[in-house]
Amino acid sequence: MKKSTVGIVAVSLFFLLSVASQASAQDSNASPTFQGPLLITSAGQSPDGQLAAILARRAGIEHTLSQMATVEELAGAGSLGIVVGASLKGLGAAGIDTAKEKERVKGLLTEAARRNIPVLFFHLGGEQRRGQLTDEMIVEYLPDSQWALILKSGNHDGLFTRVAREASVPLFEVERTADGQEILKAAFQPTG
Repeated sequence: MKKSTVGIVAVSLFFLLSVASQASAQDSNASPTFQGPLLITSAGQSPDGQLAAILARRAGIEHTLSQMATVEELAGAGSLGIVVGASLKGLGAAGIDTAKEKERVKGLLTEAARRNIPVLFFHLGGEQRRGQLTDEMIVEYLPDSQWALILKSGNHDGLFTRVAREASVPLFEVERTADGQEILKAAFQPTG
């Protein structure tokens, strides 16, 4: 009799812990609601900003894409989208070095925080857009974001998961970039 009671208690406890754990995971993925217009800019000068702009257009979100956005462009923005992905070719074409690019993006994030403009973090280049410079940007910029959408293949080593968890940033992973459209649209829907 005692063994069956202990077994029932153990199974019940396991069930309760599973439910609590599931609810906690869902809560951590709860997305805040963002306001438009969305200012989209590159962090690393890859062409992936174009992908974020396509997602925003298809989701019906008012947006502007400015690969080299400046602090002045935050005027009138309801949200800031940082599209992380370093491209040495893109940096060269923009006539900017790594240090200046990092300074520009950090300035945007600092000013966005000062103006209470929420930040959406995107990494849409997958595994091919990862590398030392991109990884540095992920670690530096993801914690300053309030939401993140990434291509699952880019998270093969769990870097995004770890950084997002440590910073309590809701992280959404998609198999294909197009799958992010509905997630992005939901982030901009009014609550209540």
